[in-house]
Amino acid sequence: MPTYEYACTKCGHAFEAFQPMKDAPLKQCPKCRKQALKRLVGGGAGLIFKGSGFYITDYKKKSGSPDSGASAAAKPKPTPAPAAS
Repeated sequence: MPTYEYACTKCGHAFEAFQPMKDAPLKQCPKCRKQALKRLVGGGAGLIFKGSGFYITDYKKKSGSPDSGASAAAKPKPTPAPAAS
């Protein structure tokens, strides 16, 4: 469910409301109780990652992992070069 921003045109009270997209916009200000709310156009929150960081190398398969042997068995082994006489 998205968060919508509202502002009252009578008292200036601004707030956010967490409501489903299918619900109608709010009309009554919770502070002054007048029918003067306007839904503001927001830029959106975007995606926020928290922590030390997320890198492509965090998800690479490590050597010695159980499925690295299965993928190595599927690869053909190179043929040794003939010995020079």
